[in-house]
Amino acid sequence: MQKFDQVTSIPTPFTQVNVDTDIIIPAKHLKTITRTGLGVHAFENIRYGADGALTGEAVFDRAPYTEATILVAGENFGCGSSREHAPWAIADMGYRCIIAPSFADIFASNCVKNGILTITLNTEAVRHLALDGEAEAEITVDLPAETVTAADGTVFNFTYNPVHKEMLVGGLDEIGQTLQDEALITAFEIRQKAAQPWLYNRD
Repeated sequence: MQKFDQVTSIPTPFTQVNVDTDIIIPAKHLKTITRTGLGVHAFENIRYGADGALTGEAVFDRAPYTEATILVAGENFGCGSSREHAPWAIADMGYRCIIAPSFADIFASNCVKNGILTITLNTEAVRHLALDGEAEAEITVDLPAETVTAADGTVFNFTYNPVHKEMLVGGLDEIGQTLQDEALITAFEIRQKAAQPWLYNRD
């Protein structure tokens, strides 16, 4: 995964509440097992017309938000069924961070596994940052410092799971995090092979 340190961007203001995973990525696109290519289908029912073409009216498809890496969302974002394709689709759109008053737990868990930082702030702070987005003003997210700095310099502090923080700052998924202890794993395997060689006998 890409390391997460600081991200500065004009945030995409999309503060609709109770956006479920079927809105983020419709179920018909869940057949793929690859993490790329889902961005074009993200928020499909919002972005596309009955003819299957982009309307260009959704905030996601209007400049400068097409280049945004921060999404400011509404309460209970990512609710509904658990599908890892939802963060895959959001990441494929280019987003590295989502800020909202609350998230569905499983969605937030899936996000960190795919390199997306989810930040929970109170409704007033989220509204402040959404207004920055509407004004096309940049904000900065600093994960090591656990701060979000608004366009006017207002600093919002947040707390983040320290284990997940280590993963994102280090650019590590769960496998990468485990392999940080590769020397210990190898030492265990050597001891186990000596004590229980039949476990390693493939004949």
